[in-house]
Order: sequence, then C-alpha cells, then structure tokens
Amino acid sequence: MPVEIVRRAAGRKFSSRRLKQVALAVLQLTEQQDAELSLAMIGNAAMQELNARYRHKNYPTDVLSFPAARNLPTEAPLLGDVIISVEKAAEQAKQRRRTLDQEMATLLIHGIVHLLGYDHERSAKDARVMTRIEKKIARQLCDRGLLKV
Repeated sequence: MPVEIVRRAAGRKFSSRRLKQVALAVLQLTEQQDAELSLAMIGNAAMQELNARYRHKNYPTDVLSFPAARNLPTEAPLLGDVIISVEKAAEQAKQRRRTLDQEMATLLIHGIVHLLGYDHERSAKDARVMTRIEKKIARQLCDRGLLKV
C-alpha cells in the first residue's frame, strides 16, 4: 500500500480517510505514485519528544519529515515518514481561521515536499521555491475537489 497511516493517542482525534486521499493525490501530483509513504498522526507530547530528539528543539512542532534511506532493497521506493501533531494542527487551524481538514492537508503537503528534498530553512531562495511548489500542489488539490481554501 503506498500510504500507511498510524494514529497514536491525540492523533486519533482526526479521521485518516480524507488525509489518505490527499496523500495519494499529492504523491501522484509529484510523480511519486509508486513510492510508499508513512504518515503518523500524534499529539503534542509525542511531537515534542521527537522534535527535541531529532532537531534539538524542545517544543512541539506541527510536522516533521524523515526521508527514507536511499538504495534500500525494496520493490517500491520508500519516500519516507511524515509525522503531524493533530493537536498543533488544531491550534494553528483556529489561529489561521481554517478548518482542521485544511490545516492537516497543508501540513501533509509541506511534509511531502520536504521528503522530496526541499528545505525552507536552508535559504530565503529555497523557502520561496518550496512555497511555490506547495501552493501549486494545493491549487491542483483544489481543482480535484480534495482541498478547499
């Protein structure tokens, strides 16, 4: 299966069906439809632990991406893991006056674009490039009726 979803604790507060549809569409739009993606929905406490461990930042973040190691002997290419804090997404959705569905889709797009090798933290130019790619994907999802902005 190209998209595997795991829900832990507070991550159970969000339905995975719609997000899986969005993930499959994003993989197709980015020409990664043969790749496998792991998506985890967790709470702030678990996200804070991961953020502290892997980024040395001791606070919960909204999304983390972990690219798969290249050259793994597998049938389908592994793109990597996207981990979203549902609690953080809900907080941000409220602040940004969006629905939780919209925020979760936005974070998923952001995480997948990171897995494709883009990083907004490298430079202002890289941030602009990444933002353009994310907006293009979001527009295409809107055209398919999978996202409303």
